[in-house]
Amino acid sequence: MAHAQEHTSHTKLIWKVFGILSVVTIVEVILGIEKPDSLHLSRVFGTSPLNIIFLVLTLVKAYYITWFFMHMADEKKNLRRAVVWTGVFLISYLATLLLIEGNYIGDVLGPLTKWNY
Repeated sequence: MAHAQEHTSHTKLIWKVFGILSVVTIVEVILGIEKPDSLHLSRVFGTSPLNIIFLVLTLVKAYYITWFFMHMADEKKNLRRAVVWTGVFLISYLATLLLIEGNYIGDVLGPLTKWNY
């Protein structure tokens, strides 16, 4: 006789992940609207701490979406690592390049252009 597979309800987990993603999104929206001067006008690693916070929160959201909604939690360990770490590396690399180049363009064109803030 074939064993009946037990299907557990993931409703509680889905709501938990939804809550985490909602909180992270709300924090991003509040920081984007308020733009605290201490985070927006200071410089760390060539950019504002606000940009770094946005990048970290975006990586957290990408991780949760990949892990739970793309069902990476149920996959084999090596596949999970390949997908998650590749995405984290590529997003971090792209963000670093964009911040470095954007800062360079701002420094070079700053004296030549009137920026409207």
